[in-house]
Amino acid sequence: MAEPFLSVRGLSAGYGETLVLRDVDLDVDAGELVALIGANGAGKSTLLATLSGLVPPVSGSVRLAGRELAHARPETIVAAGLAHVPQGRRLFGGLTVERNLLLGAYLRRDGEIRADVERVVGYFPALRDKLARDAATLSGGEQQMVAIARGLMARPKVLMVDEPSLGLAPNVVDRVIDVCAEINRAGTAVLLVEQDVLVALEVARRAYVLETGRITLSGDAAELRADDRVRKAYLGI
Repeated sequence: MAEPFLSVRGLSAGYGETLVLRDVDLDVDAGELVALIGANGAGKSTLLATLSGLVPPVSGSVRLAGRELAHARPETIVAAGLAHVPQGRRLFGGLTVERNLLLGAYLRRDGEIRADVERVVGYFPALRDKLARDAATLSGGEQQMVAIARGLMARPKVLMVDEPSLGLAPNVVDRVIDVCAEINRAGTAVLLVEQDVLVALEVARRAYVLETGRITLSGDAAELRADDRVRKAYLGI
């Protein structure tokens, strides 16, 4: 069998002497949308931070298109095609929306960066007349849109999106999740961490359940949605 496009094997990581992730195995195929679900504190954000090079792994392998990235620098990982939209947006509030977007392309040297600003804003028409505004003046939903659009400016092969619905109104959540699906349909693989488990399992093809730093369940998203353990623990059914 061919190796998955993003292949994580035996990944352990943490902070100082505190181990948060333990022997995590996870795959994302090219063009696939995969959800990662779990309770608060399960280690989901730590996993994305480790994959993006912000937290060094203690052990394990992270391979993207056959290239080992487990101990690579964050900029090397982005250049290889793995981009991270962090929880909390992490925008530069004193810079304009346009400047925030351009920073997403800071490693690129091609001539299509300006055209890509138009392309990514096309996913979020509400941003079109706000490019000259400081990011700090936007609503929470608009800031989340900028964060996702900034991640796309790197032209990633895999886009990792951490808790995009956190603190947003339901109608804004729907739009943000729809855009994640649109991005995936356009050919970019998406690894989605989402607090709304039902939404995550509806939009994803496959999913993983992370509990206290370990993957405890994985499989087809529809099957996990019907799994009694998932329904009881995360859907309140």
